[in-house]
Amino acid sequence: MKPKIVFVINYFYPDYASTGQLLTELCLHIQHDFQITVIAAQPEEALMRDHTKKRFMHDKLENIDIIRIRLPKQNKRNKWSRLRYIAAYFFYANLSVLKQKDIQILYTISTPPILGGLIGSIGKFFKRAKHIYNIQDFNPEQAEAVSYMKYKSLYRVARWLDTINCKYADHIITVGHDMQETLYKRFANQAITDSTVINNWTDEQEIVPLTKDHPKVHEFIKCNGWENKFIVMYSGNMGLYYDLENLIKIAEDLSNYDDIVFAFIGDGAVKSEMETYVRQNQLSNVFFLPFQPKAEIKYTLNAADVHLVVNQKGIKGVSVPSKIYGVMAAGKPILGVLEKGSEACLLIEHSGCGIVAEPQNYSVIVEELKSLYELDRNLLTSKGIQGREYLERHLRKEQSLDKYRTLLISI
Repeated sequence: MKPKIVFVINYFYPDYASTGQLLTELCLHIQHDFQITVIAAQPEEALMRDHTKKRFMHDKLENIDIIRIRLPKQNKRNKWSRLRYIAAYFFYANLSVLKQKDIQILYTISTPPILGGLIGSIGKFFKRAKHIYNIQDFNPEQAEAVSYMKYKSLYRVARWLDTINCKYADHIITVGHDMQETLYKRFANQAITDSTVINNWTDEQEIVPLTKDHPKVHEFIKCNGWENKFIVMYSGNMGLYYDLENLIKIAEDLSNYDDIVFAFIGDGAVKSEMETYVRQNQLSNVFFLPFQPKAEIKYTLNAADVHLVVNQKGIKGVSVPSKIYGVMAAGKPILGVLEKGSEACLLIEHSGCGIVAEPQNYSVIVEELKSLYELDRNLLTSKGIQGREYLERHLRKEQSLDKYRTLLISI
């Protein structure tokens, strides 16, 4: 009989938030080695169609059993709404875990912050299972970097609690080498829980380099009025940890370049603030689009001349922007606004696929963007292709999935 592994992950198929897509692909990859149950939040689209009001819904994806939790709708721009959603998820996810039988491995991620790890600790204690803790973001370090709360004592308590989660876990997986250094600091040179670095990924067979002449890419560009423009694109979450509310201001510094446009694709907590800035300053070179359908992403990514891959100051060793893998797969050059030595910064430097500037150094960011704009177009294209070639050698989807499979089987 196959060992049973229970994944507690708030996003899962058909929800294509970054971790949802990654964990869906992981579960599909190992479904013949394990009996898998996934505990996840009910996607918002499904909530609108579901009139039964049941708290738990049972679903199936190939050989994977899914328990979907009905949760209150959250407004990501409202702290109290987010806290209510997180509290409900924490309570009902724990309840679902405790109802499970014969769990060999309990796999949780660092979302919601702190509580994802705590679900694993509680489940390990009561179900006598092994706990794998996948840290996608370190908190409270991430919240602290953007001063999310003003009470420093809360950060200390949260860090203490999550360090206990780390110590009690049987194995920790981080998604960047700089994050591994943060983990070592957490343990302060004491005996550390077994840990592994496994990079996140994109489907490099699905996302491939395409020219602007490709019919679907050209159609996207034409529909948005960007023909004959130098397109600087940010595609992804417009959340609190990217300094986008300040980076948007570089568009005003470059507004005298008639052929440069900025395209921000996605949604998040600071999007409305960015839109207000553009409206108040009457910037005609900035465009906002919603998240694009998954099937269209390979075309929208290829519409850009340069992609922005950014993090807020203080995020080094705390989080890795997963969007970098999609951009590298598309073979597009990158302007990284990243701290020196961070995982994404090292990927850009080692592959030669772009230029990196330090966060909050806005005048340098503008100059670096100008240098990419003024670069010979063939040289700019070759930079992007270097990123694709590096990804094919070191960061293929199958490589990361096989590392997970080998690790989980060994545990």
